[in-house]
Amino acid sequence: MSVNLGKGQQISLSKSDGTTLTSVRMGLGWQAAPRKGFLAKLTGAREIDLDASAVLFTAGQPADVVFFQHLVSDDGSVRHTGDNLTGGLGTDDDEAILVDLAHVPSHVDQIVFTVNSFTGQTFTEVQNAFCRLVDETTGAELARYTLTGGGDHTAQIMAKVHRSGGGWQMTAIGAPATGRTFQDLLPAISPHL
Repeated sequence: MSVNLGKGQQISLSKSDGTTLTSVRMGLGWQAAPRKGFLAKLTGAREIDLDASAVLFTAGQPADVVFFQHLVSDDGSVRHTGDNLTGGLGTDDDEAILVDLAHVPSHVDQIVFTVNSFTGQTFTEVQNAFCRLVDETTGAELARYTLTGGGDHTAQIMAKVHRSGGGWQMTAIGAPATGRTFQDLLPAISPHL
């Protein structure tokens, strides 16, 4: 059963039988919003290159990152499935980041997921955008966060998974930001750690 998350809402990443999740996928899907105006019918929707990134933190400092130019974390526990340059229909994962929670090094205490418009369009030009957390072992969707379209920002700090006691929790952040790459977003991420 999936939970629709609102900004700041948290869920535990424990299964209903008391065991913990071992592998999760953060999926990102989007669709270019149709253009408006007379020429829109002739030109169609503009291709928009959104990029999903995962920044691994240790005690508030970036320790590693997974994004379209570094597809696997140095320790191998976090893996990006590849860069999608145009999006899709906004119904399936266009980009995904797989996290093997059981093998994330113990010094990594948070993983923050971001999305940014590499081509620089604002989210007013994106529709049907979402991120979701999936139990990679069973394929069950655990949580979905709808990335509200609109606004003049080019990035969003989507969510984070963080250690809590002996397990992991997910927090939906949904904070708008500005930047074309994850590096541009680091100052905006800091208040959410």
